[in-house]
Amino acid sequence: MNSWGNIFRLTIWGESHGAEVGVSIDGVPAGIALSEEDFVADLDRRRAGSAGTTTRKESDQPHIVSGLYNGYTTGSPLTITFRNENTRSGDYSNLVRQPRPSHADWVAQKKWDGFNDPRGGGHFSGRITLGMVAAGVVAKKILGDAVRFSTEITEIGGERNKDQFAAVIESARVAQDSVGGVVECRVDGVEAGLGEPFFDSAESLMAHLLFSVPAVKGVEFGDGFESARVRGSQNNDPIIDMQGRTATNHAGGIVGGITNSNEIVVRAAVKPTASISREQQTLNIESGAVEPLIIKGRHDVCITLRAAVVVEAAVAIALADLKLRR
Repeated sequence: MNSWGNIFRLTIWGESHGAEVGVSIDGVPAGIALSEEDFVADLDRRRAGSAGTTTRKESDQPHIVSGLYNGYTTGSPLTITFRNENTRSGDYSNLVRQPRPSHADWVAQKKWDGFNDPRGGGHFSGRITLGMVAAGVVAKKILGDAVRFSTEITEIGGERNKDQFAAVIESARVAQDSVGGVVECRVDGVEAGLGEPFFDSAESLMAHLLFSVPAVKGVEFGDGFESARVRGSQNNDPIIDMQGRTATNHAGGIVGGITNSNEIVVRAAVKPTASISREQQTLNIESGAVEPLIIKGRHDVCITLRAAVVVEAAVAIALADLKLRR
C-alpha cells in the first residue's frame, strides 16, 4: 500500500524517472494558512548539493494542485506535485537483468512480474520521499508552533565526532563506496495523552512511518537498546510535577504507548547507500550466472545527509494523525 494514516491520511506516488512525484493528503483541517513558500526550507534540507550527495539536482518546486483556496486549506484532499526534470534513464538499462545488491531491483521484479519501472529505482527511489517531506510540513502546521522539532545527524560511518564527518564521507567517496549514519529527532511541546496502549501506540505509528523511509534499518526511542543493559532503578523516570515532567527521560517522552509531555527522542539508523561505484558481484537473471556489476548513474555517498529531514517529517506525520484522532 502507498497510503498511510487514520485521519491525517497520505498517499505518495510516482517514480524516480517518471513525469512527477507527489503526495495527496486527506484529513487536513480547513483554514490552515499555507503557501508553496512554506515548503521551501524543508525541501532545501533534503536537496542534493553538499559533498557526499548525488550530482542529480532537481528544482524540487512544489505545486499545490488541490485543497487550497485563497491561501488557506479547504478541507478537501491537499495534493502537492513535483516535476522530475533531470533524469538519465540510460544509466539503468543493465539493471533489468543485473539487480543491484541490497537494492529493491530484484524484489520489485518478483512482486510485479517485471512490470515495475526500474529507472532510477522507480517507485523505490529516495526521490519519492519528497511527498513525505511535504506532508511533514503540513503536519507541523497542524501541530502548531508550540511543538518544536530539533533533528541532527549524530553518527556517520561509525564516527560520532561531527568534525570528522566530512573526512569519513570523503574517504568512502574515494574508495567508490558509501556510508550510513544515525539521525536523532527530538520533539518538545507535545501534549500528554497522544497514542493508544498497543497497536496504535505513539511509538508504533512513528516506527511504521520511519521504516517507510528508504534505507532506515533501525529505530529506537529514548535510551532504546541501552535500556536493556541497565537496572530498573537506573531506567525509571521519576515524575516531578503535575504536568507529568520527569527528572530523567530514559523513556524518550512515551510511556505505555502514550506521550507523557516530556521531550520525544527517537533515533533512526540509516544504512549505507546500496548503489556504489566500485565493482560488485550480482546475479544475471537472464543467464543465471553470477557476474561483475558496475553501477552507473548518480548516487549519494551518504544518504543520511538528506534523510534527516525525512525522519523529522515521519515523526511529525505520526504526531499530527494522533492529535487529530484525539
